[in-house]
Amino acid sequence: MIEALLLNFLFLLFPVLLYVVFFENGIYHDNKVIPIIFSSISMVLCMTFPIKLESGFIVDLRYIPFILIALFGGYKMVFPLYIILNIWRFFIGGAGTIESFVFSTVIFMIVPLISRKFLQLNTQKRISCAVLVSICTSIFYLSTLSSFFHELTTEYWLLSFYTLTTHAIVIFMIMILIERIISNVKSRERFLHSERLNVIGELSASVAHEIRNPLTVTNGFLQLLNESSTITSEERMYIDFSLKELERAEKIVSDYLAFAKPQSANMIYSNFKDEIEYAKNILIPYANMNQVNIQSRFQNSLNKNYDKYQIRQCFINLFKNGIEAMKESGGTLNIDIWDENKKIFFKITDTGIGMTSKEVAYLGKPYFSNKIEGTGLGMLMVYGTINEMKGEIEVESEKGKGTTFVITIPV
Repeated sequence: MIEALLLNFLFLLFPVLLYVVFFENGIYHDNKVIPIIFSSISMVLCMTFPIKLESGFIVDLRYIPFILIALFGGYKMVFPLYIILNIWRFFIGGAGTIESFVFSTVIFMIVPLISRKFLQLNTQKRISCAVLVSICTSIFYLSTLSSFFHELTTEYWLLSFYTLTTHAIVIFMIMILIERIISNVKSRERFLHSERLNVIGELSASVAHEIRNPLTVTNGFLQLLNESSTITSEERMYIDFSLKELERAEKIVSDYLAFAKPQSANMIYSNFKDEIEYAKNILIPYANMNQVNIQSRFQNSLNKNYDKYQIRQCFINLFKNGIEAMKESGGTLNIDIWDENKKIFFKITDTGIGMTSKEVAYLGKPYFSNKIEGTGLGMLMVYGTINEMKGEIEVESEKGKGTTFVITIPV
């Protein structure tokens, strides 16, 4: 029995180990088919090599990968597992086939309902939630199993105890491994992104100033030339085009300058209130033009050292993006700032067009933008500024329903 239990545990480790090999380094990171295939293989192996008890009952750990996929992937990802589980169970045959079908159907209908809330929990709460779900499903299984006993003997209670503890301990261990993998992937992504921002910051300060000088000189001469009475209307049109392109080039250079390290002359020790109000007041006319209402709530009592001009530009970029996301039908831009556990939280929510998970993953990457004429430097500047303050940015978005940015800055 112990050998069979260890074998079942090995089958459950199989998809986790494969995830480490193929996923942790970023390969197939967004592929949802492979986790389904791995979990299906693990589930089928558990059913094929079950734990045979001396009393004649046969148990296995098939529902652990089933529950995990239901929690992390919802109905879409667990549905193939539900089909495979029942097909393989009918193929195996024997007593309890109908009961297994009914039990799996109930689990399939209930567990994915909490998937969305489960994913929003922190690491510790996710582990506790998964263990609790496993215990509840085991209790439900044992209650259906009790119908096979004429009376609840000591044998039944021993079976119940071993089933509950085994499922709880195994899913606890698997969840710890999964959360460690998730943490490693996020840490690696943050490190790589931080390195990219540092490189851009170092280059931008040195290069942007050198580019700006000839741009300013060229702009001045073109303006003088534009005032000349000897040029034709066609030549004046070419000069106008050149001035507009120079203006656009200067804007890109200014965006690059925002990546330079905070200037000591601009550093202040404050609670961000003035910078939030400044950014909001600057954009109120633009918001009114697009039928967008800005609502803010400030409940922060903590102070932090920061470059006021960089932070102002950071909030202007975020608020402006939120307003532009609601251009088509208007809406409300909610800005909430509060402090908790020596951290300052900024929550910016719009009711605009939203983004796909793939678009969210690319936010902050150089030259990625959802806008036709966007350069992506605005969001890159936001990520660079927050990264400089050792902060984190979390983004939740759904296509057609809006986007929420949650910025956490430690004090």
